[in-house]
Amino acid sequence: MLEDVPVHGSRSEVRGAKVPTHQRNLSLDFRHVTGASAPPAGCGHQRNRSLDSVLQRIPEDMTPTSPEGAPLRIPIEAPAPRLALPPEVPAGSDDSGIHTPPDGTDEERPQPPAAARSRESLDSGNPEDTEKPPDPPDTIVDPPAKSEVSAADTSKNKDFLLRLFESKLFDMSMAISYLFNSKEPGVQTYLANKLFSFPHEDVDFYLPQLATMYIEMGDVADVLRPYLVYRCKQSAEFSLRLAWLLTAFGGDAKRSKATKLRDSILAEEIRPAARRGHHRSQSDASALRLATPTARHLGDLASGRAFDNGCLCGEQCSCGAPRLAPQTQFLSALTNIGRRLASVADKERRNGRLRAELATLDLNLPARVWLPLHQRPHYVLRIPPHAAAVLNSKDKAPYIMYVEVLETDGHEPLPPRLLPPAPPAPHSPPIRHTKSEENLVPEWPVWSLYSALDDVDAGDCWSHDDEELSTQYPHRAPAPDSLSQVSAVSALSTSSCGSRESVAVGAGEVRRRLADATAAPPPNAFKHDPADPSATALKESWESKLARMRSSSPYGSLAGWRLLGCIVKVGDDLRQEMLAAQLLRRLQAVWALERVPLKLHPYEILCLDKECGLIQPVLNSVSLHQIKKQSGKSLRAWLELEHGPPNSEGFLRAQNNFVESAAAYALTSYLLQLKDRHNGNILLDSAGHIIHIDFGFIFSISPKNLGFESSPFKLTQEFVEVMDGEQSDMFQYFKILILRGLIAARKHCDQIIHIVELMRMGGQLSCLRSSSAVPSLRARFHPGRTEPQLQALVDRLVRDALHSLSTRLYDNYQYYTNGIL
Repeated sequence: MLEDVPVHGSRSEVRGAKVPTHQRNLSLDFRHVTGASAPPAGCGHQRNRSLDSVLQRIPEDMTPTSPEGAPLRIPIEAPAPRLALPPEVPAGSDDSGIHTPPDGTDEERPQPPAAARSRESLDSGNPEDTEKPPDPPDTIVDPPAKSEVSAADTSKNKDFLLRLFESKLFDMSMAISYLFNSKEPGVQTYLANKLFSFPHEDVDFYLPQLATMYIEMGDVADVLRPYLVYRCKQSAEFSLRLAWLLTAFGGDAKRSKATKLRDSILAEEIRPAARRGHHRSQSDASALRLATPTARHLGDLASGRAFDNGCLCGEQCSCGAPRLAPQTQFLSALTNIGRRLASVADKERRNGRLRAELATLDLNLPARVWLPLHQRPHYVLRIPPHAAAVLNSKDKAPYIMYVEVLETDGHEPLPPRLLPPAPPAPHSPPIRHTKSEENLVPEWPVWSLYSALDDVDAGDCWSHDDEELSTQYPHRAPAPDSLSQVSAVSALSTSSCGSRESVAVGAGEVRRRLADATAAPPPNAFKHDPADPSATALKESWESKLARMRSSSPYGSLAGWRLLGCIVKVGDDLRQEMLAAQLLRRLQAVWALERVPLKLHPYEILCLDKECGLIQPVLNSVSLHQIKKQSGKSLRAWLELEHGPPNSEGFLRAQNNFVESAAAYALTSYLLQLKDRHNGNILLDSAGHIIHIDFGFIFSISPKNLGFESSPFKLTQEFVEVMDGEQSDMFQYFKILILRGLIAARKHCDQIIHIVELMRMGGQLSCLRSSSAVPSLRARFHPGRTEPQLQALVDRLVRDALHSLSTRLYDNYQYYTNGIL
């Protein structure tokens, strides 16, 4: 029995002994286990570690029972007084439950007031619940009541929960899950405060889920608001992203908490935090406001200052100029172009109008606006109109454009607006870049928009003749411009020119330069690229495009010059595609963590509202439809034509990339139930990777809700031919990768399921309106199957996909209705 174990003293010394300073922990009070009295209270030492092995062998419940199951009352001697924990003993404990004194590492832990606040928040925000006085040293004869036991269990559970929240394994994914599932205000408050300790990029990944909870869960909205307001004050970009998500997922309630927060952000009542530095005095700011333009031209593309808020404070604004309005006006101008293009039926006329519209918009650049798809701070310098193109679409008019930006730290002055340089000609010396900004800044003209934009051709982007410009802008000395005078960037760009004097360049010269720049066909990443006009903007090698556009740009000599791509899509609900892209990024992170060589290509999608947004283009790629249509060759023959014979190193590398990416998208298609998988939505890049795009039909929905595509994923004979046939090693490698990817994804399936489960709230996404969407997703991870059973499952899925009749019928349907091969 346990009484026979010596515990630093004999039992005869127990009665009447004085309680010493160092007491045994309450976890040693095991009178309820054996019914015997406790070890001596007068012992001056804590329990030895050797007792752990003895205590672990004792069952938790040793209460003897009668044959009928009723507990027996065994007479025992009077128990010793119950010992209370002194207030000075710290709250930390080791794995045995013994309270231990603090060590040298406690300096890194929260101080006692912070720990008290943490426990206070876990106890429903009531400080009286945590600051309980120690138990009096009375004598307890009867067992504790059930309410006391349940209260002790609750407190113990909260201690375990707090230990989990403060552990190193607790990440943003777990925080989102507990914040969604917990109904206790104290836990919600603690988790909302915990967001401040996570890296910004981890929190921003779950920003759609946070916005959805803010809209649909009123109690969570109250605890999330301090963090969201804090981030809005720190970053203008975060403010706009949050406002766009609240707009995209918000309901019709006009006075909801989400609507009020969105309106406060857009009205700039929650302003970004000002940078530390010199504060301009109020008198200086008032003088500047008299000398600088105001924000009355915001949104007016004909003014030349559509994205100028009139602020010249530099690093820290003290004049109260709007900071978010220029960016919202810039994106509104881009989406309005897409809406106007949808009314033009002919594809060629669409391209002409697009370039004319972008040329009008380009008159208002450079400006302190940015492209939200790019994470690093930058300013938009220029949008070359000739590089844009309208993409293939039956009803809508999505278009791709390329934007020249200047990466900055956020407070550098803007360079002046410059015209493109003239291409070198044999009959004339090179023409210097004109300093047109110095001539145009003092008196911006009111440009009249061209009314008949449908009839303008691709190069006719300026509606004024040379004579009109000569009379409108007579030669005069440049007016002082505070921005251009202090700008080292501007000095660099002007010092690289060959002449000291300014050269006037008219609209005819600009048209000639644009025609010369677009006359030669651009080099591309594919040796035998398709000639589809809509693929012209995508098929060129990104490195070649970068070098060509930098050499023809007036800002190409700047050190921070960058080229970015962007697809503007209007009239489509991009919220489901944003969710799919988020799931793809999570799956790719899981496979990278588990060292599974599956390759996805997630791309950024930004929803501006419920029907428009921005998409990051996939570079150096072409669709399988364009390959088959323009070359007339099979996929295997195309890869051999591009990368060399089957035994060459180039082809083997491309084949390996093809197999790893095809297996990744096959498993992703099965888990997310991707539909509408025709050859126009599957791309092939220059390295041989398969890339799927257009995730408008996932989970429980399909085109026209017919549920026609019953195959688990798309796997055609052409794909198997690239893998050297069904009996080849590459085909076996394809199946092994699917199996390894499924095992790794099942290990982290809760992270993926929580993302989907959170987005079901409010019924905003049609793909998640079915009540079986989330349970079906969980079932596709097959948590109860062994690895041999999973291997048999993968073999069956591959066989069903390869011999699927619905895949062939759907490809034929797309060919006869939309001409997609």
